[in-house]
Amino acid sequence: MKLDPVFLVAIAGAALAAGCSSNADSPGLEYMPDMYRSPAIEAYVDYGQDPYYFGDSLARAQRATSSARLPVEGTIPFADQEADAAFNFPFPYPNTPEGYDQAGKEAHSPIPMTEATVEQGKKIYDVFCIQCHGAKGQGDGTVVAKGNYPPPPAYDGNQLKNLPEGQIFHAITYGRNIAMGSHASQLNHKERWLVVQYVKYLQNGGKMPGEQTAMETAAATAQAQ
Repeated sequence: MKLDPVFLVAIAGAALAAGCSSNADSPGLEYMPDMYRSPAIEAYVDYGQDPYYFGDSLARAQRATSSARLPVEGTIPFADQEADAAFNFPFPYPNTPEGYDQAGKEAHSPIPMTEATVEQGKKIYDVFCIQCHGAKGQGDGTVVAKGNYPPPPAYDGNQLKNLPEGQIFHAITYGRNIAMGSHASQLNHKERWLVVQYVKYLQNGGKMPGEQTAMETAAATAQAQ
């Protein structure tokens, strides 16, 4: 069948007219625009209600309401491994001087201190702590050296050498003084206790507890002989 050229011109003119718009912001007539300009989706919003079935008003109201909710107060997250369940319990000591002192007396690491856990703590320390406290815990990190910030005390110095592990964890959780902020949003409970393991290692001069005593005993024995 041969189409009349006049008919084709009429169809093209109609399509061209339909694609025009007086609105300067309008792209005109588009064919399947969602294929190349996807609609914006709001995070944490339930888009499950289809306006075709539930109406535009209900769908708009639902899409304007966040579906993300905070857990009920006191909720304990589920742990896939029973050994990790203890890390999901809330830290019971408040962010007060009294809570800091009490944590130093009562809070103890649930993780045995071994070379493996110290190494795990070092990996986390090198990401979140080394910038201020330095690689060896001497308070000579790049933030201090290049940013001219006041250096934190050395871990093996008089001020922090005997700092209890509960107070170290409290400081990581809530922050300490003005310079150190809270790391509770960056590190979970287990990761914070692993960092404590490495800090204890640095408090002991970069040696495992008991290692220094054994070396001193051997040196004293050699000298006596």
